[in-house]
Amino acid sequence: MNPLEPAPPAVVTHGLRTPPRDSFLIKLATRLLAKAEASEGARAVRLKLDRSVAPELADAVDAEALRGLELRVHELCDTGWVTLVLSKARDFDGWLDRKPLLELRDFDALAQWAGHQHKSHRWNQLLLAGLRRHWDRAAQPHHMELLQYLARSPMQALAEVATEDAVSSLLALQALCGSGVAMPLREASARVFHGRSKVLDSREELLRLLGGTSGQFWEAPIQLLVDIPPAFDEALFIENLVTFETLADRRQPAWARSVLVYAAGFKGSAKRLRSPQGCRLYLRAGQVPDPAVAPSALQGLQGLQAVGAWLWGDAPLAVRFFGDLDHAGMQILSSLRSVFTDAQAWRPGYAELADRLCAGGGHAPDMAAKERQIDPGTTGCDYADHQLLPLLRQHGRYVDQEIFGLGRAVEHGSGVSASRRPADSNPDGQTGLR
Repeated sequence: MNPLEPAPPAVVTHGLRTPPRDSFLIKLATRLLAKAEASEGARAVRLKLDRSVAPELADAVDAEALRGLELRVHELCDTGWVTLVLSKARDFDGWLDRKPLLELRDFDALAQWAGHQHKSHRWNQLLLAGLRRHWDRAAQPHHMELLQYLARSPMQALAEVATEDAVSSLLALQALCGSGVAMPLREASARVFHGRSKVLDSREELLRLLGGTSGQFWEAPIQLLVDIPPAFDEALFIENLVTFETLADRRQPAWARSVLVYAAGFKGSAKRLRSPQGCRLYLRAGQVPDPAVAPSALQGLQGLQAVGAWLWGDAPLAVRFFGDLDHAGMQILSSLRSVFTDAQAWRPGYAELADRLCAGGGHAPDMAAKERQIDPGTTGCDYADHQLLPLLRQHGRYVDQEIFGLGRAVEHGSGVSASRRPADSNPDGQTGLR
């Protein structure tokens, strides 16, 4: 074949068809898979078919031999597991002149075809073998259960550690669990895993199988920053720190009796929030120009005690949430309701954001790296489900909460006019977001 014949399209994908398992394609697949494992999914994985990777292409004795190898690469691309990427064609360019690349599309399918075993799986098998050598399973009945656990839940955080070191660390963890010494979970992880503090996150079953007892290791307490007014009948969780500080500095009637709580997004939905062991309250001191009217330390302590009586006890208090008017904000509200079952979206804040959205404000999701947010469907809050989520679906834009209060008065009843609300909202015919 004439090498000056027009080259194939720049991106080549076709139907699914299994290619022949010849050594040339197996080598390319293995190199691409190894590169994917090293990249840890940070970006699209591409393999240059240059002399260092595929010397067969560069050393092809004639155009016919090169075309044969090219056709084999195309057969691999026909599966859809990889894509062939070529640079823009110029006059008289041959296939190699267009710098061919293979881009990975389906790691698992390509690995199965090539007989490639995941690096983490190979490492895990070595770890299990090392543990079996150290343990007498007859004397320790939990060890077999532990090996089964590690087989189905590999400790990939240790995959780059030498197997002997990983085994030693797990044996040290077993000794720590058996000692009964209590400490924070991440301190225990750092102690036995050479300073790595997050290895034991979400590993409660591993600790139990190694002899740990309930409460022996605990997560770091959630830190709740609060601003407490002299009298309050509502707790208002705020998603973003800037808005928390603004509302604390500029108290208005709509939140004059609200305890403002900053919990950094999803931290407010953690179950341990309702336990004094799992949560710490921090009082915002504020900026009071006249020391004569500054709250005393005693008043601050009394305020914290009152908040604690609600948070960790049975004292009743309405719970509200205010965050960005986007799907992530609605998801936080939904999660918050798993801890505070009566939590509702805060109308004064969301009504203003909704007004801006209906007036053409806000931004497209991809303008703020929010294009991957997922519609939660429902939150359990009537106001959010019947007013706010329909607005988001109708307009396809988001509004950040930091714009709240800029250039307009804040009123409890601010709403959306009938001409701008979703067609299926407010079935009783009344106007406004309620």
